[in-house]
Amino acid sequence: MKILILTFYYAPDLCAGSFRTTALVDKLKKIPDVELEVITTLPNRYASFSADAPEYEIKDGVEVHRIPLPSHNSGMLDQVKAFTAFYKQAVKLTNDKHYDLVFATSSRLFTAFLGARIASSKKLPLYLDIRDIFVDTIKDVLSPKITWIVKPLFSLIESYTFRKAKRINLVSKGFADYFSSCYPKAEYKYFTNGIDNEFLAVAPQTTDSSQRNDVSTVLYAGNIGEGQGLHTILPKLAKRLEGKVQFRIIGDGGRKALLQLQLAGVTNVELLPPVSRSELIKEYQNADVLFLHLNDYPAFRKVLPSKIFEYAALGKPVWAGVSGYAADFLKEEVDNSSVFYPSNDEQAYRSFDALEFGVRPRREFISKFSREQIMTQMAHDIVEFGEKNEQ
Repeated sequence: MKILILTFYYAPDLCAGSFRTTALVDKLKKIPDVELEVITTLPNRYASFSADAPEYEIKDGVEVHRIPLPSHNSGMLDQVKAFTAFYKQAVKLTNDKHYDLVFATSSRLFTAFLGARIASSKKLPLYLDIRDIFVDTIKDVLSPKITWIVKPLFSLIESYTFRKAKRINLVSKGFADYFSSCYPKAEYKYFTNGIDNEFLAVAPQTTDSSQRNDVSTVLYAGNIGEGQGLHTILPKLAKRLEGKVQFRIIGDGGRKALLQLQLAGVTNVELLPPVSRSELIKEYQNADVLFLHLNDYPAFRKVLPSKIFEYAALGKPVWAGVSGYAADFLKEEVDNSSVFYPSNDEQAYRSFDALEFGVRPRREFISKFSREQIMTQMAHDIVEFGEKNEQ
């Protein structure tokens, strides 16, 4: 069975989509009689962080094409240009090839749409892995004027895409109502994000209680965009906690410049560029508290951030400004986490005191959400789906 895998991000790129797909490919390639071809992009997640990777390679039996993209940042127009380049080259690369199954993993809809187009043109079964609800999100993150223009088009693309898929995996059960009501004919699976081996290897085994330092280090690591909304919470929250907390913010994104501007006069926030995963783990281990935030938009009440899994594995207190499904998940699954409503600096300030400092292993969480275990199950589900739909 030959499987075409479409993913905008792949190793060695730094983002949740890359880590997820790379782990899945590692499991798929171990299944007998499975041949894999991956079409992705050259590392491009952050303009401020680059990693070398060949445009074409065959590694461990997996054929990988990495498409170079035009220079881009996080703006909508830049993203359209980048995806257009990816789309055209992917279609060209697959034009004369035979596959048995198309698998596409997507957060912004368009890689899923590419998968639907290729699967449709070749009359192949399509398995989608969906990490976000793009059409539901754009109404919150774009201006009403732009949304009014683009949403009808994106809704048509979404409808076409998801009606082509016979099986759809949703990384968050918070997406279930939306998809099952809009696209009831598809089969749905729920293989979530999980904890990668790099984090499992350093997960603490024993409890290490400690008193709060005079100045505690609070770490956020990840994208700094509209979706994370750090600019809506951090300036006021940091000001409240001057002399008590030092924030380290590691990452890049479309709202970093705005955040930097709004932090003028705030002395207890460091803004740092993205780092490799090995360096990131050291940062996690050196921090007293791990911080997470999503903007106060209705669409984000359905999501489950992949960052939760990394944070929880390290045994440190987790301080999160989230609502909806993510808030419920933290309360049910992650002990020593403290949740506040997004962008509410008063609630955030009060919830900080609910955290217990020190390291506390989360063995049950780790056992339940190992990425290796989840991706093994998903790999076999993809192959089973392909066998079921063989022509």
